[in-house]
This record gives sequence, C-alpha cells and structure tokens, in this order.
Amino acid sequence: DQMASSSSFLLLAVLLALVSWQATASDPSPLQDFCVADMNSPVRVNGFVCKNPMEVNADNFFKAAALDKPRVTNKVGSNVTLINVMQIAGLNTLGISIARIDYAPLGQNPPHTHPRATEILTVLEGTLYVGFVTSNQPAPNRNKFLSKVLNKGDVFVFPAGLIHFQFNPNPHKPAVAIAALSSQNPGAITIANAVFGSDPQISDDVLAKAFQVEKNTIDWLQAQFWENNHN
Repeated sequence: DQMASSSSFLLLAVLLALVSWQATASDPSPLQDFCVADMNSPVRVNGFVCKNPMEVNADNFFKAAALDKPRVTNKVGSNVTLINVMQIAGLNTLGISIARIDYAPLGQNPPHTHPRATEILTVLEGTLYVGFVTSNQPAPNRNKFLSKVLNKGDVFVFPAGLIHFQFNPNPHKPAVAIAALSSQNPGAITIANAVFGSDPQISDDVLAKAFQVEKNTIDWLQAQFWENNHN
C-alpha cells in the first residue's frame, strides 16, 4: 500500500544518506582560516576547541622538530617521528600531518594501519620494499597484495585504513623516508602489537582459532614484548 511504499522510500533514503556520509567522512573541513587547538579547554569535541584567535601567534604553527637528524631505531629496526596536532596545535582542523621514518639495515616499519588517513611516502635515503593489502572485498581483489621496491626520490601511496609496511632490504645501509598523512591525528595500529600485545590480552582460544594454530603458539607470542616504534 501507499504507507508501506513511503516507509520503504524513507528507509532507502536514510540508507543512501548514511552511505554517502561514510564515503565522504574524513577530517572535517575548516570553516575559518585556522583553529589552533586549545589544549587546556575542558570542552571535549571531535578534535580540539579553537583557541581565541587574538591569542594566536606564529609559534602555534611551528616546531623545531629536527627532522633532518637521524633517530635511534628500536628492535624491529625503525623509528617513526610523527608531527601531528599534539605537537603543532595549529594543525587542528587542517587535516594533515607529517612523519620522518628511520630504518636500520634490514629494519622495518611493521604491518600497520592508519585508521584516519591516507599516507604518501617518499624515500630520502636508501631503498625500501613497501606494500599494502586490500580489504576483504569480493574476488578477485580480496586481500590482494601490492608491493614495490622504492629508491631515493621515489613516492608511494598507502590508501586509508589498509594494512601496509616498509622494509629496508639493505643489510649494510640505513634508509630514511618522509610521509605525509591526510589527518591531523592519523592514528596507527601495529597489527602484531594490537593482536598479541593488547591489554588485557585477547583470549588464546579466540586467537588460536583465528590463526589456525595451537594455543601454546599464541601463548608464546603473547609473552613477547611488543615494542612501539611510533614516537
């Protein structure tokens, strides 16, 4: 009848609106020249409350980050120095951040995702083997692995939310890259750390079933120290 038809149309419209919103969701666009984050405000919003523009100065857009200086790498052989809104308050609402990544010989930035950002990476020194895996979409593109060897000056893009990595294949020389990310706070989820180093731990029954291995294998993995390489 007409009422059922109207209800179906309304439901369809709501679903389409939700899909459209999800398709365009990212950091919100600024509605003024800038919105320097007021880190001292008790108000909680998606991002940060704007500082009074009369109190803003050039230092709110600056950090002596020394990104030209090498960093000490950790046991997986990398160090990510991220400059986001927490380091430069002026990045609030601007939808961008930057990172320097140092790789020891045979070091890697292990498989991880950025839940809120696409990443574009350029190699400054050395060689990197990089790649990402597509999502659980219908075949033949389900979990497709795309990889490339990058040399100095090369650029590669990692789409938002997809698992990706970088590896320095040179056993004798370090490598350095700079990455730009399309969020003031891109976030990082290192897969091994999240799965095996969560607090509290995920049940070994769950992980043993998920990875199709014995529980003692999971117990051994959970007993390791999962070091964070993001600073």
